[in-house]
Amino acid sequence: MIIRRIREDDDKRIAEIIREIFVEYDMPKTHTVYDDADTDRQYEVFRDEPRSVLWVAEENGEILGSCGVFPTSGLPAGWCEIVKFYMSKEARGKGIGSRLFDRALHSALCLGYKTAYLETFPQFAKAVGMYERFGFKPIDHQVGNSGHTATSIWMTKQLH
Repeated sequence: MIIRRIREDDDKRIAEIIREIFVEYDMPKTHTVYDDADTDRQYEVFRDEPRSVLWVAEENGEILGSCGVFPTSGLPAGWCEIVKFYMSKEARGKGIGSRLFDRALHSALCLGYKTAYLETFPQFAKAVGMYERFGFKPIDHQVGNSGHTATSIWMTKQLH
C-alpha cells in the first residue's frame, strides 16, 4: 500500500468512493460533499491551492481512499480543514485510514498551519473515535465556509 498525492485520473474513483459511502450510510445528499461540484474535480481544486494537499491510498493500482488538507474559506488565520477523508468499504478496519489521516495532519503542520478543523456526521462514529484518538476535541459550531451545512459534528486540534 502506498500513500501518494492525487493525480488527475484519480478524480472519478475518489468521487465514487465518497458517494458510495453516503448511500451506504443513508447520509444527506444535499449541502454535503455528495452534491458539491468540487467532488468531481479534486485534482484541479488541490492543484490550484498552494497550501493544500490531497493524499490517496492505493494498493495494486486500486484507490482505497483519500484525506487532505485545505485552507477553507472563512477559517481563522492559521487554520486548515482536514477534508475528503473517505475510505472504500474494503479498506476500512485495516489501519490504512489512520495512516492516511496521520499523513494529512503531518502535512498540515509542514504547510504552516497551527490548528486543524474538521466537519463530520454522527453516522461516522468510528471515524469520530479515531479523530478523538488523534487529539481532536469537539466544538459547538461550524467554522468557515465549506458549504457543507448539513454536518453536525465539528472538531479542532492544535498542531505541534
